[in-house]
Amino acid sequence: MVKKRNPLTIFLTHFILCLASLIVLLPLIWLFTTSFKTKMELFANPYKLLPENLIFENFTKAWAYAPFGDYYLNTIITTFGLLVIQLVTVTLSAYAFGRLNFPGKNFLFILFLTQLMITPQSTIFPNYLLISKMHLLDTRIGMMLPYVASAMGTFLLRQAFMSIPSSLEDAGKLDGCNTLQLIWNVFIPQIKTSMLAFSVISVTYHWNEFLWPLLVTETAKSRPLTVGLTVFAQQAEGGAEWGLLMAATLIVSLPLLIAFTFFQKMFVQAFLSSGMKG
Repeated sequence: MVKKRNPLTIFLTHFILCLASLIVLLPLIWLFTTSFKTKMELFANPYKLLPENLIFENFTKAWAYAPFGDYYLNTIITTFGLLVIQLVTVTLSAYAFGRLNFPGKNFLFILFLTQLMITPQSTIFPNYLLISKMHLLDTRIGMMLPYVASAMGTFLLRQAFMSIPSSLEDAGKLDGCNTLQLIWNVFIPQIKTSMLAFSVISVTYHWNEFLWPLLVTETAKSRPLTVGLTVFAQQAEGGAEWGLLMAATLIVSLPLLIAFTFFQKMFVQAFLSSGMKG
């Protein structure tokens, strides 16, 4: 028998959730409305939330003021290029740890997972020395190289590989599939949800990454959006161009906001189906 919930409890729950959502969204709303205000309007009434008129001049000025086109190109190439490389490396390593038997497999897997216990900040200095000796500073490859392997992605996909019945693998072998054909034709169709979950994590992390690109990039030819926005902010703050700064921030964050808005259910379902429930 299903117990009916108290209407007052339902109301209070929804009220608290709506209030919490409003508090979380308030900075984003302020960012959005400020980007459409003129400098005069901002200083005349800084606490007024809605602009008198929608002014798109801040966006055109911000785009022309800094090479955001180059920043976008660098971010897209490094983020999605790295995702493709990671999907290859984590799929192969996850298959090895999840489906193959070899001496020392469990020890090597635990050793591999120690990457999850090491903070990225602690590896910045040795990574920087290595990239510098390889003459890859201020390059897209230099930004991508430390992240070509992912312990978290390997762990996630290993769990998915282990959940696949052995009968599917045996059927593929009877059809004459070699190892790569088994992975491509048999296993990958079964672990698409886990791969999507990892893709969401990878793209979000590397799109927003700041510290490592800040250290290894020097010019606009390799700077991603996060570093480019910081350079832009330092210049805009000198003239108190808050409207331009908010417009530039919206330009940087808009793709992820749009993606999350349209694909929110798919993202949540991917995490739930892959077992990552927090």
